[in-house]
Amino acid sequence: MTALMTSPTRRRPSGAAPAGDSGRRGRLAVSRALLWPALATSIVLTQIPFLLTIYYSLQSWNMLRPGDRGFAGLDNYVSVLRDGSFLSSLGATVAVTGSAVVASTLLGMLFAVLLDRKFVGRGVARTLMITPFLVMPAAAALIWKWSMLDAATGMANWGLGLVGLPPVAWNTELPMLTIILVLTWQYTPFVMLILLAGLQAQDKDVLEAAAVDGAGALRTFGEITLPHLRQYVEIAVLLASIMLLQVFDPIAIMTRGTGGTKTLSYLLYERAFVGLEVGEAAAYGVMTVLVTIVVASVALRTLFKVFSKEGIDR
Repeated sequence: MTALMTSPTRRRPSGAAPAGDSGRRGRLAVSRALLWPALATSIVLTQIPFLLTIYYSLQSWNMLRPGDRGFAGLDNYVSVLRDGSFLSSLGATVAVTGSAVVASTLLGMLFAVLLDRKFVGRGVARTLMITPFLVMPAAAALIWKWSMLDAATGMANWGLGLVGLPPVAWNTELPMLTIILVLTWQYTPFVMLILLAGLQAQDKDVLEAAAVDGAGALRTFGEITLPHLRQYVEIAVLLASIMLLQVFDPIAIMTRGTGGTKTLSYLLYERAFVGLEVGEAAAYGVMTVLVTIVVASVALRTLFKVFSKEGIDR
């Protein structure tokens, strides 16, 4: 026993790593190796087309004059900034996207709260509420243009006639409202699904304790449910904004960019496929990406700072 106690302790060489560290490094290497195919695919599908867009934006290329093509430098970007269409389309994009996201979030919250309650036929009601989001955007635009909002045969004007109001040419007289209405109808179910998942993830014991303490429905929703849904609202707003920024079909089919509805996506379509100015259209695309990255970076950093401070305070 004395010999065992007095024997020198075997030490690990200074340069050797612990067995646990080597195993951890091996697992990390395997995880990184599994991510490489997805990363390579993402680079091929996103960055290579963007680099080609930058290349085309530096070219003077009109499809009506295929032989007159050459290097233009920054002339296309100068044309974009001088034209004024870019800023007006950017404003239209913000107006359409912001209005549709706000309306979809409010209505999605309302429907999520209603569908979270138990009633007969709740499963059927949920299925019917999801249906608008499953309709193809082009099909939805055609349905709204001809079946719902047509000046002569639309159901909206038929309803106005029942109460003695004159018919409205929605697509020409109220184009902005028309686009926002269609987008709200289509994306409200998407927001509703995310918020409904948040409501179902809420701890029911907390709600029961609030009811026992005498808290009413409005107070419980404002002080317990709404703070719980904050992260779900953030996700819904972020994803809906990303998808709505790319909306093209309703604008192309219903208003053709008139009445202040010419968003960036439709402006790019006009330059490329109507004006056949490939170089200028590519410059518009690069400018759109840059502005989107700058605005999104500033907004996300500001929001995350606020949330991290709130998380620390709590």
